[in-house]
Amino acid sequence: MNVLVFLIPISLILGIGGLLGFLWTLKSRQYDDPAGDAARILDDRFDENPDGADDPP
Repeated sequence: MNVLVFLIPISLILGIGGLLGFLWTLKSRQYDDPAGDAARILDDRFDENPDGADDPP
């Protein structure tokens, strides 16, 4: 029973942390464009060299 003294607060902290993380993603509007995300998956323009790091100077 002594282990519950540690497990209950840890689980509450992790649960609250997960909830806060989810609310943060909602606030930062990460779920606003599902149609655009679906189109980007099928687009092959970004498959190779997405950031331009390999371009010769």
